[in-house]
Amino acid sequence: MGSILNLIPFYGATRRNHALEHATMQVLSRRYNDLRMAGISGPLGFTLIGDLPTEVVTDAVLEAQRRLQAGEKDLAVHPNCGTNLVSSSGIAGAAAFMVIFGLAGKRTPQWFHYLMGVLVAVPLFILSRPIGPKMQRVFTVEPNLGHQQVRMVESRKTGNGFVHVISTGR
Repeated sequence: MGSILNLIPFYGATRRNHALEHATMQVLSRRYNDLRMAGISGPLGFTLIGDLPTEVVTDAVLEAQRRLQAGEKDLAVHPNCGTNLVSSSGIAGAAAFMVIFGLAGKRTPQWFHYLMGVLVAVPLFILSRPIGPKMQRVFTVEPNLGHQQVRMVESRKTGNGFVHVISTGR
């Protein structure tokens, strides 16, 4: 399924950049405990927000690229990816909606409908957590970088850290 999705213009490049973003964050997390980072990917590269100098980020990006190209596909799946939250939240929210909608018109107080929705949604949110990494692998990351390479790392100082813009291309 993933390789078919890569045929959509810009989607394949975005998935490869998302994998490289995750791999970079994994490399940096292993080097620096308690490092707070955030990232967002697009077809031209990714942006990484974190309090690190440009040289450290550049070194981590190049290591992540090398390791992905060497076959370390697990680096592409990150435990804190938004895909994980969206997957679990979507499942839990849909289930809660169905329960509340199913109870509509019944002779029970409205608060009971919401309580039942929460009682269904919370365990489903927890139990569905393993789906997020699977969704990443299928829909949002592509660890096979192909000919895509890091072209440039630019950094800008902000109030409490840096914004790093990593550009990629063929």
